[in-house]
Amino acid sequence: MGFTIAEKVLARVAGRPSVRAGDEILAKPDFVIAYDFPGYTDVIFKQMREDFGIQQLREPQRFALFIDHMVPTATPKEEELHIQTRQWGSAQQVPVYERKGIGHQVSAELGYATPGAFAVHFDGHVSQLGALGTLAIGLRRNLLEAFVNDTVSIKVPATVRVNVHGSLQPGVMARDVFHHLVRVMGPSACAFKVLELGGPVIDAMSIEGRQTICGQAMFLGATTAIVNPDAKALAWTQGRSRIALEPVCSDADAVYERVVDVDVSGLEPVVVVPPSPAGTRDLKDYVGTEVHAGYLGSCASGRMEDLRAAADVLRGRQVAPGFSLHVVPTSQALMSQAAAEGLIQVFSDAGAFVSSPSCDYCFGRIATMTAGQRAVSTGTLNVPGRMGSPDSEIFICNAAVVAASAVEGRIADPRPYLAASGGR
Repeated sequence: MGFTIAEKVLARVAGRPSVRAGDEILAKPDFVIAYDFPGYTDVIFKQMREDFGIQQLREPQRFALFIDHMVPTATPKEEELHIQTRQWGSAQQVPVYERKGIGHQVSAELGYATPGAFAVHFDGHVSQLGALGTLAIGLRRNLLEAFVNDTVSIKVPATVRVNVHGSLQPGVMARDVFHHLVRVMGPSACAFKVLELGGPVIDAMSIEGRQTICGQAMFLGATTAIVNPDAKALAWTQGRSRIALEPVCSDADAVYERVVDVDVSGLEPVVVVPPSPAGTRDLKDYVGTEVHAGYLGSCASGRMEDLRAAADVLRGRQVAPGFSLHVVPTSQALMSQAAAEGLIQVFSDAGAFVSSPSCDYCFGRIATMTAGQRAVSTGTLNVPGRMGSPDSEIFICNAAVVAASAVEGRIADPRPYLAASGGR
């Protein structure tokens, strides 16, 4: 019987001819990625030095650090953390990428997303690198192992294969597809497994759309998500990949824990209602619900197809009085492209606040809500307190829904706006 792409990647980095789900291995990550955050990188740096006596990394080229939270800083303590990260990176000859955008996106742009590579992070949203054939796993607090050893101990996860069939209707985006998968499969459907995505809808989807779905894998309980690299992914990574690897794909007779087929032909835009990322509902059932703020950004959304869809809705229109719309492109490169296409002017003219790329809106450090307020958001979570008061509410939806709701001050269906503009 054949092997999955995850098994093939892990066999290579474990130095074995093959591995199977359930095997306990020591795997050497091709890339160890982190962003500086209190209680994570600062603690790792300290433990390396004081607990393990490590003064210098042996292979600094495998490591990358990102400063994408608390940007810009608001307190001296935040700036002290960034200084510490810059100093550690300089001393260790590890690149520190700052003010380039959200690290999960920027790491892809900089070539850490290499088809066939194995990457680790403490943040599970690194799984979005799977859109480009990289097995990228969030190790949470166990990332320390990758800093002090050449290898990390890992149990080879089983893989759940999900084939997405049909074609998407106008106004339906990758966010809707992912949240529909949560609805039909359940939030624990892929618990501690690799989610392998395929089928006609995934094949036709842009790299950006695949990043959106792969990056949310944790909300299906998955350890990570991955798409077998096709010509589209290989073209995207050509000239970017930091290491030369032979791309691998799952064998036709690969052994999966199970195979799930989902048809999205009849899917309409959805909304994920508070207080859980498992609360997928049909958008039409919540149209008219008053909302006070909107956030378009995060590592899950905020790429060009999201920005274009929102601009199609907002062009020539105004944000409703009293509504606060924040548009945050996922990286500087994407922000520059959006500016070149005139999208930034569309947002500004409509009355939106456009910010440089940062994680701060998503985790509630900026533009917080007070009790009783509601937001529409393309952020990653809608749990109480994520964007301010625990007594505020977050409705997760696609970028076009955020834009239409900003115009009306209520949750709105974007399809009439898109049809009028000629957009998708």
